[in-house]
Amino acid sequence: MSLFIACPVDDVERATAFYAALGWTLNPEMSGPAASCFAFAPEQYVMLSSREMYASVGGTEDLIGGPGTPSKVTVSFDLPSREAVDELVERARAAGGRIGDTDDYSFMYQRQFDDPDGYHYSPFWMKPTSEPRG
Repeated sequence: MSLFIACPVDDVERATAFYAALGWTLNPEMSGPAASCFAFAPEQYVMLSSREMYASVGGTEDLIGGPGTPSKVTVSFDLPSREAVDELVERARAAGGRIGDTDDYSFMYQRQFDDPDGYHYSPFWMKPTSEPRG
């Protein structure tokens, strides 16, 4: 199963530069002047489209927020190490993202960032355990 997260953005070019700076892979076949599609894991994509393009699909005009509107969802995903989490968040900072909390739990290390349009991400690393989780 493929997963596509659709996000309306104020400026497709700016959003494209931000996600490219994260190191995510642009899918040129699904991208153009009004939208950019990035893979962040196999078969998992974020689709960044102009607000006009987003609103033209399925009557979503009432759902479009903006940078001043808190994200209604958090996109969380695991990375292979604590260092990989830190590296991604630092790339987000360097590209103009807003950096949030760091949580270091007994079972997980997690950080937070928002992209320039206010979409919220929470990459994490699960700490290895010798005991089975039940």
